[in-house]
Amino acid sequence: MKDALDLHKKHTGKLEVKSKIPVENSETLSLVYTPGVADVSSTIAKDKKMVYDYTIKRNTIGVVTDGSAVLGLGNIGPEAALPVMEGKALLFKELAGVDAFPICLATQDTEEIIKTVKYLAPVFGGINLEDISAPRCFEIERALQDIGIPVFHDDQHGTAIVIHAALVNASKLVGKKIEDLKVVINGAGAAGLSVASLLGCFEISKNVCTSVKDIIICDTKGTIYEGRELNNKYKENVASFTNKNKVKGTLKDAIKDADVFIGVSKGNIVTKEMVQSMAKNPIIFAMANPIPEIMPEDAKQAGAAIVGTGRSDFPNQINNALAFPGVFRGAIDAKATKITNEMKIAAANALASSVTPSAERILPAVLEKEFVRKIAEAVKQEALRQGVTR
Repeated sequence: MKDALDLHKKHTGKLEVKSKIPVENSETLSLVYTPGVADVSSTIAKDKKMVYDYTIKRNTIGVVTDGSAVLGLGNIGPEAALPVMEGKALLFKELAGVDAFPICLATQDTEEIIKTVKYLAPVFGGINLEDISAPRCFEIERALQDIGIPVFHDDQHGTAIVIHAALVNASKLVGKKIEDLKVVINGAGAAGLSVASLLGCFEISKNVCTSVKDIIICDTKGTIYEGRELNNKYKENVASFTNKNKVKGTLKDAIKDADVFIGVSKGNIVTKEMVQSMAKNPIIFAMANPIPEIMPEDAKQAGAAIVGTGRSDFPNQINNALAFPGVFRGAIDAKATKITNEMKIAAANALASSVTPSAERILPAVLEKEFVRKIAEAVKQEALRQGVTR
């Protein structure tokens, strides 16, 4: 798109660093640099927690990628991933007032990425992992959960939170309870497996999870079920609580009588006939970009009651930008050390409650900033309730 190229070239990127303190005289210079800064450093050296009071750490997120799984583009490497990470950082600032910085790593070695993030952690109040291919993304995120700041892989959890919220509102509109839904997910990468995990525990009360009635996940070889040779411990984990009837076959077999289709895969793989084979008033979230699994008009003609996509030029955009700014704003404000499942569920419910849902408006638009504050407050309160704070 020429306009996008022209805009980025004109500004040479989307971000800049600005000083919070004007340095207009030698007195101010002596306070922000030498000799005054020595007192600040000495204070932090005596108590490292003071870094949150005296530096940018308190409100700064590192957006970390290796460029191995950029949406719609694949493994394009760190340089080509930089414009995307700049965009994430821009949305952090515009939507949530969070200072974020893109960090694009010239390695796709899992252990190297883990070590690098640990080395960088002193600067940041949180880490947003982004566009790292599965299954390495799971391993990286898991290894970074105890570094004292929240680490959140947006492709997994941002997607799951927004789909959760969309499903809460869509199910109300079609008159179905979430716990009665049969859900089919096409795509068993980072997003698909995380969506399945969150819908397998879409609400927690007294440490007991409520889940949808059943979930069937399809990968490139067909349905996933317990007992199928998967050679992937993350798929094996979700197989243990999904596809209760061990339905075998393709997406066409799985989607029969389903209430919900969630696509996090590739375009044009769902037909009108497949939609017609679903339960009455089906919900379709076709999120492949730029071409959805089925175009909205085709899904509606086949009987879909609610249709959402990942695109902004159709109603019901289901986009991670609805989640990650508010989640990190709330985590930072709570001084959280991690982001728990309960915090993700709180975020999803807050997002769902941000609109009065209709068939073409099950979620707010990305630029309606009020929902960010609602998510942030819900996440903050849940973190404080759980005690996962400094």
